[in-house]
Amino acid sequence: MSEKILQQGAEALIILEKGSVIKRRIKKSYRLPSIDEKIRKQRTRAEGKLLEKAGKIINIPKVIKVDERIKEIAMEFINGLKLSDNLDKLPFDKQKKIMQTVGVNTAKIHDAGIIHGDLTTSNMILTSDGKRGDKIYFIDFGLGFHSLKAEDKAVDIHLLRQALEAKHFKHWQALFDEFLKGYSASKHDSLVLQQFKKVEARGRYKERY
Repeated sequence: MSEKILQQGAEALIILEKGSVIKRRIKKSYRLPSIDEKIRKQRTRAEGKLLEKAGKIINIPKVIKVDERIKEIAMEFINGLKLSDNLDKLPFDKQKKIMQTVGVNTAKIHDAGIIHGDLTTSNMILTSDGKRGDKIYFIDFGLGFHSLKAEDKAVDIHLLRQALEAKHFKHWQALFDEFLKGYSASKHDSLVLQQFKKVEARGRYKERY
């Protein structure tokens, strides 16, 4: 059985196997085995449910199987470009259009009570089809959870703003403005963006002191 490790994080291995992507949660030796077993099982189940719900709303890799016993989630492999590595290489008008789409997609999952938890361009894949146009896939909901709180949604947006400023600094403000245009599709955008300003202010205060 041939496996190719695509990514190794603190919580999981991402493996390409027979055309599918496997997310395999890693055992933690510092935890008691019984507790580790329970935590990994719960997180696998929770992420599986989150993916199932998100998949009805936006583009994500299709879930093939959730196996709580071995703590794995099997998903379709999306053959596309990691947005964090490729956004800056695209024509600027296309960059703006993509970020507006990201804003719309974020609004959709937020309105459904889904918080991504790690909303960065590293967790987005761009695919291009000449006939159907571009698609953005959100990936890795490992830190995600259910919430309707404006604070949790605002933190998601804060993470994206930080990622744009750090990784796509040349045009980050314009790209973030396009994201906000897309996010205006949310039923609660005014409330969330008010809270976002408070989150940003807290961040600036921490940096100063």
